[in-house]
Amino acid sequence: MAKAPIKPSDLFRYWKGLPHQMAAIVELEAELLKVAPDLFNRDQSWFQTWSQDGKQADLGAALQLIQQFEGCHLEAYPDPLSGGDPWTIGWGTTRYSDGRKVQKGDKINRVEADMLLRSEVDRIAEKLRATVPFWVAMSDQQKCALISFAYNLGSGFYGTAGFETISKRLKAKEWAKVPEALLLYRNPGTNVEAGLKRRREAEGRLWGLAEQERQPAKLTPASPFSAHITPHIRLGEFALDQEARRFDHQHQVDTAAELATFLERVRGAFGGKPIVITSGFRPPAINRQVGGASGSEHLYDAPGVGAVDFFVHGADIYAVQDWCDKNWPYSVGYGAAKGFVHLGIRKGKPKARWEY
Repeated sequence: MAKAPIKPSDLFRYWKGLPHQMAAIVELEAELLKVAPDLFNRDQSWFQTWSQDGKQADLGAALQLIQQFEGCHLEAYPDPLSGGDPWTIGWGTTRYSDGRKVQKGDKINRVEADMLLRSEVDRIAEKLRATVPFWVAMSDQQKCALISFAYNLGSGFYGTAGFETISKRLKAKEWAKVPEALLLYRNPGTNVEAGLKRRREAEGRLWGLAEQERQPAKLTPASPFSAHITPHIRLGEFALDQEARRFDHQHQVDTAAELATFLERVRGAFGGKPIVITSGFRPPAINRQVGGASGSEHLYDAPGVGAVDFFVHGADIYAVQDWCDKNWPYSVGYGAAKGFVHLGIRKGKPKARWEY
């Protein structure tokens, strides 16, 4: 009698992260890729369903950083200070995925070491997501920097004794000060200070990449419409490629850059689908012509004031609206019923929400 086929749900049900299970997953992945090379791409529909917020963070930078500073050992080795527990294996693993402690004499292969690391990084990411303020609003680089920090010093660091400075910076969203705060945790005066200092500096640089991306693009109102404000959004899109809607002042371009930077995050959250801008800058005459409010954010009539109406091609507009509602701290107009989302900034940068 033929045996019943195995269902993927059965694999998840009995998954405990054991070494033989991890090795089997690697074999299964290789077999699947032979018949469906694109199966594990992030733009696949199953992956969008799997990702609760429409996008799973890319934690590759955390893996690389940890591997750079931890080193890989395929045979268990003792704690340098005690000469015994905790025993460590792989990329700094002290417990297997099923909770068992690493023991003297344990051996694994490189694939198992990599999968143990990935499992631990995923666990840390979930812990930080539940405890660190503004986690969802952070870029992947910022998340990866904190994951490396937590891998080294413990995933429960936030809000605990000894971690007051970094906790204060994260709570107040003083993100520009985070690299300086990270550098404090390097065990000054010990024989490991130099190595920890290099690691904290690397984490700070990774965190700083996100801050650099937030800086406005150095374009001017006279720049060609073909010039990109961000990698996927052109200056001309804010004018609907109409000369009559071209920006008049530099502060308008800078505000558009801030909006475009967030639109890039929206794009990434929905599988890289294109952003389509339906309304950007409206000079006063055009604003009156289209029936816009006299104090419309689309007028860009002061530094730090501006707006854009848009949708994501091929994405559920209500899902896009919900994502912006959760992640954009300023103005969101609920226009999904009419096919767009309004994203804006008004004077004083208050949080504002309304229906169209």
